[in-house]
Amino acid sequence: MGCCESVFLRKPDSVHKSGYSNHQTHHLNINNTRVNQTNNAPSSPSNGGKDSLAARNSASHDFCEFSLAELKAATNNFSSDFIVSETGEKAANVVYKGRLQNDNNHRWIAIKKFTKMAWPEPKQFADEARGVGKLRHERVANLIGYCCDGDERLLVAEYMPNDTLAKHLFHWENQTIEWAMRLRTALYMAEALDYCSSKGRPLYHDLNAYRVLFDENGDPRLSCFGLMKNSRDGKSYSTNLAYTPPEYLRNGRVTPESVIFSFGTVLLDLLSGKHIPPSHALDMIRGKNILLLMDSHLEGNFSTEEATVVFDLASQCLQYEPRERPKTKDLITTLSPLQNKPDVPSCVMLGIPKHEEGPSTPQQPSSPMGDACSRMDLTAIHQILVMTHYKDDEGTNELSFQEWTQQMRDMLEARKRGDVAFRDKDFKTAIDCYSQFIDVGTMVSPTVYARRSLCHLLCDQPDAALRDAMQAQCVNPDWPTAFYMQAIALAKLDMQKDATDMLNEAVVLEEKRQRGGRGS
Repeated sequence: MGCCESVFLRKPDSVHKSGYSNHQTHHLNINNTRVNQTNNAPSSPSNGGKDSLAARNSASHDFCEFSLAELKAATNNFSSDFIVSETGEKAANVVYKGRLQNDNNHRWIAIKKFTKMAWPEPKQFADEARGVGKLRHERVANLIGYCCDGDERLLVAEYMPNDTLAKHLFHWENQTIEWAMRLRTALYMAEALDYCSSKGRPLYHDLNAYRVLFDENGDPRLSCFGLMKNSRDGKSYSTNLAYTPPEYLRNGRVTPESVIFSFGTVLLDLLSGKHIPPSHALDMIRGKNILLLMDSHLEGNFSTEEATVVFDLASQCLQYEPRERPKTKDLITTLSPLQNKPDVPSCVMLGIPKHEEGPSTPQQPSSPMGDACSRMDLTAIHQILVMTHYKDDEGTNELSFQEWTQQMRDMLEARKRGDVAFRDKDFKTAIDCYSQFIDVGTMVSPTVYARRSLCHLLCDQPDAALRDAMQAQCVNPDWPTAFYMQAIALAKLDMQKDATDMLNEAVVLEEKRQRGGRGS
């Protein structure tokens, strides 16, 4: 049974951003003592992208058509709180994270929305999705399904919980990706491209550092979304023209050689830690000024010989004539011998927590509150708390006549104003009023803490929501609602296993009450 002095009281020791592109969304990763120590085993850094690197569990092999209702449930009706990427003015590129409700493991997924204009023909969209969905490789964030319902065109992929390569390279001021990890990233991307090419999918649209994702183990993986062209005619480049393959500027189409050119720009990103126009980089490479191009944050902690090899490979990839660029297998042949830390896990080199075991299967909630919590339906939770009012506060306070002071009247008036604001969905005002009630400290109310917790969630403040839910538990240790609110706050903080454990505890408490305890 959870308690107020549990692991959840510890402060987060790192803040990460998660995304599929350059939209920055914050979430907290809190180190937990229950870490699976068997996850230290590194993946092999070089095996030529063979089929033996297929996805790691049978669930990832499944490819299916999702219903729109399923995806709405997974994303709380495509709430803005679930957006992890939002770019593009001419062509919409919105990616949501979501959690499958009808899946045994409640998997997290990534969902990309296309406009109907991009794919006017549903059959063409479905056929293209099925083609990409056949790919299964450890170096790719695999496509696991699609949805084509009315005007909706959606792709569903494995969710990668850590940052994109671009965010690691360009946005984190206090962390530098070490040299060995940059070499590993280059090789893994080459292996991903080689695998896709070997399976008849050599085209990748707009390859750049934002398309390189990091999975739960910190291993680099290539987003499958770039394997789907953004329109029926294949014209899908969205980067600055300075980074676009020259042949694309001539005919507006992506070729396998165009992908190699884009790979060269990613190599430059890895070497320099910034986005450098290829023409400028080539001039410096020809002038043998490559050390000036190197990322200063590495502070000289790299091999000049290895850097020279990678710069030379980038130069080959960036050749003006497509036929002069290397093949994907040539990329692997060049990068494989450079791997110098094959036994060090990627998560260690990136400085991110080790991946835990998958979350246990949640018990089936037995109440509207439990069901709403398991679906992350904050609107339904709000309605339930409004209807329940203060029923669960009975007996928590016994006031004498002498204690009935003007201060008490003011405090209860603050709570009343908070209740009105809560009912009217003015959540910021409700937080202020409930805080006035709580700060006086004469009365304690688990319901007020639960209500303020929900207000914090609806204001995108999950850490504050978790603290309030824990306080509600302190006041009423056997109150299921306190556990439900902790579960949803933990889920918002991406602490999925802890969220599932807390949800299970809430279900047990609720069942116990229904068998003979006081009403819930």
